Amino acid sequence: IGSHLDVVPANPETWERDPFTLSFEDDNKLYGRGTTDCLGHVGMITLMFKALAERKPSLKRSVVALFIAAEEAGETGVGVDMVVKDGKVDELKNGTCFWIDSADSQPCMGTAGALEWHLKATGRLFHSGLPHRAINSFELASEALSIVQRRFYEDFPAHPKETPYNFSTPSTMKPTQVECAKGAFNQIPPWTTISGDIRLIPFYDVGHVVEVVNGYVREINDNIETVPTRGTCSKYVLEGGDVDVKRGTVEIEWANVDNLRQMEGACVSCVIFFVIFRSKPIYFTPSSLINVTKNDRYRMQPGIKGP
Repeated sequence: IGSHLDVVPANPETWERDPFTLSFEDDNKLYGRGTTDCLGHVGMITLMFKALAERKPSLKRSVVALFIAAEEAGETGVGVDMVVKDGKVDELKNGTCFWIDSADSQPCMGTAGALEWHLKATGRLFHSGLPHRAINSFELASEALSIVQRRFYEDFPAHPKETPYNFSTPSTMKPTQVECAKGAFNQIPPWTTISGDIRLIPFYDVGHVVEVVNGYVREINDNIETVPTRGTCSKYVLEGGDVDVKRGTVEIEWANVDNLRQMEGACVSCVIFFVIFRSKPIYFTPSSLINVTKNDRYRMQPGIKGP
């Protein structure tokens, strides 16, 4: 069960209330910076563990809470990346993750785990004034990625099992970053790398997806002449005795490919969480932080129905 400790910035001038003072009003809602994203959830999970400690129920599974930093701003050296790097969550990779991190009022399910990929196109460096003598790696990478993405969505479309689980998105493959060889503005770069991730629903096998996408790239290289070009001077195959690079190439690399199990699964993001202690359910919502009575009755937020 996870949530994050950091919150977004708050400008008091844009708030109707003081964002740095927690208030509980007649509408049964908490007001203050981070109540829904995500400190209210941190408090909710803490109450759940307090109840577990007091009641000591017999559990079939271990329950672990993970609180991270740097979710909002993406600082380096802290947060989920460091937790993974230090092996703190190795024992949890085969379990289910409930990520309590939603500012709306409904539970949702989406893909969890990012299968990171790097698609690199290699071409020929040359002056941009003579593009017919270059192999433009930027164009080749863009066209190759277009082919790979199109085929990915054809082979791994929305799965019928997504509907009963209310998945927010199907499997996706999209670019998020691009890098090319550094040079002058008038130079066509000899290599370009486009990076991104695949978010895969659990109804597809991760290893199979990697194998299939690798096959796309092999076919592109085997048929580089058929990759669409841009304009009459754009080429991915060159001729001539003075040409050092005669053929453009594309390759794909995968991060953490040796441990694919952690890349698949589903993440449930919600503002309602319940735990069953033997036969008695107890409901936790952000408003539970205020109204906790001795007989364990937890006030539900108006408009949100428990199971």
